[in-house]
Amino acid sequence: MASTTISSDRVEGTKVYNGNGDKLGSIDNLVIDKRSGLVRYAALEFGGFMGIGTDRYPIPWNMLKYDTSLDGYVVPLREDQLEKAPRYAQSDRPEYSDEYGRKVYDYYGVAWM
Repeated sequence: MASTTISSDRVEGTKVYNGNGDKLGSIDNLVIDKRSGLVRYAALEFGGFMGIGTDRYPIPWNMLKYDTSLDGYVVPLREDQLEKAPRYAQSDRPEYSDEYGRKVYDYYGVAWM
């Protein structure tokens, strides 16, 4: 039986696609709740050109579904939805407070943890 777990270093760099199979970007890192141990967000690297000028888009972890045929994650988002989504520059990490989390989850229409 295949394992249902994966280490974070294997998730980082994994490609992310939309429902049409178009590549949106890749996962830069994961944000984990220190108390519960649950992954809250995957920070999607999106935009820019060849890694220059890319921003990070925190996406609720439960929105990502792994697709073995793509060897990557699929999110039910269009590129224009991401362009308006909460984001931050690679060099500028936000404070992942509950207030920030609610803002991100509300944008995507996902119930806050």
